[in-house]
Amino acid sequence: MALISTELKRALRRIDFVLLFTTLAIIVYSLVTISSATHVNTPSEERFWYVQRQGIFAIVNIIIGVLCMNFDYRGLQQYGRFLYIFNLVMLVAVMLFGHAALGAQRWIQIGFISIQPSEFSKLIMIICLAAILEDRVGRLNSIQDLVPVALFVGLPFILVLKQPDLGTSLVFMAIFLGMVIACGINWKLLTLIIFSGIAALPLLWQFLKDYQKMRIMVFLDPNVDPLGSGYHIIQSKIAIGSGMLFGKGLFEGTQSQLNFLPENHTDFIFAVVGEEFGFVGAAALLFLYLIVLWRGMQIARGASDTFGRLLAVGITSMLAFHVLVNVGMTTGIMPVTGIPLPLMSYGISSLTTNILSVAILMNIHLHKQKLLLFS
Repeated sequence: MALISTELKRALRRIDFVLLFTTLAIIVYSLVTISSATHVNTPSEERFWYVQRQGIFAIVNIIIGVLCMNFDYRGLQQYGRFLYIFNLVMLVAVMLFGHAALGAQRWIQIGFISIQPSEFSKLIMIICLAAILEDRVGRLNSIQDLVPVALFVGLPFILVLKQPDLGTSLVFMAIFLGMVIACGINWKLLTLIIFSGIAALPLLWQFLKDYQKMRIMVFLDPNVDPLGSGYHIIQSKIAIGSGMLFGKGLFEGTQSQLNFLPENHTDFIFAVVGEEFGFVGAAALLFLYLIVLWRGMQIARGASDTFGRLLAVGITSMLAFHVLVNVGMTTGIMPVTGIPLPLMSYGISSLTTNILSVAILMNIHLHKQKLLLFS
């Protein structure tokens, strides 16, 4: 008994409490903001439906994350091929059996839960890509070396793009770039890829749907379609600007509470933060994200093996891209892409993916010295 107690204390000392408490702080911040964003937009008897649902699933996922701490993340590597196939099956199932909403077919209904497989596919892709890149570290020196990896990512990328879900497809690209850079890709090759991508943008334009083209046009000038595609960004900028330094106060944001701001509890939740908590509240949230990303990179640097390092880099790249794009689109410096704000935006699939991602980061840190939480 004394030995178990000693081992448990040693394991607890290895937990990344900075990452843990920062993540919990963001989740609490999310629940408060979702509560404010939805309490007017729903009938009185369902006023707290969104926040209760988000809170319940947050607790469930946190418990699952804690239980997973007793399993060595390195075991994921042997399931890379199975997970990849499962990922493809899941994405194909969306195309065949999924239901559409907001102009896209991205969801599958399972009982009373509507799940978005493309959210889970991000974490699955990170695990699969880390598994195949482990023995390619320092060996990505030519196009021939990179093509198999690009094709590996390209298939799920295309399946997600056809939903259509351009935002998640771009997340795949961010994950891919972050992980191949960590893998030691030749910088000349990386530069060639980046410039080739930029040169191909006019060609990509031809494959975009009309609403996607309009999003880019309203990014350049929201007044092109102020009551249509430009409405979201115009109202978001008004909301953030009206919050000024300290905000209007919880439940007091006019743009959000009077239904001027669409999707205020999901994609545009940062605008609610800016309006009701002001510059100070928005800066505090961004500081919390900065801590999470900093811990992610520190965990990557300190990982005891290449697979763990690549996992941590992939997860950190995903979270960083989400924060950058979501905050960018709500403030008008990036096109609207429908990418949620990690751990903040309402959404069970997104919440589950992000909590499990943080749990894997903590697992990598915990197992650096081969310690188990409940051994």
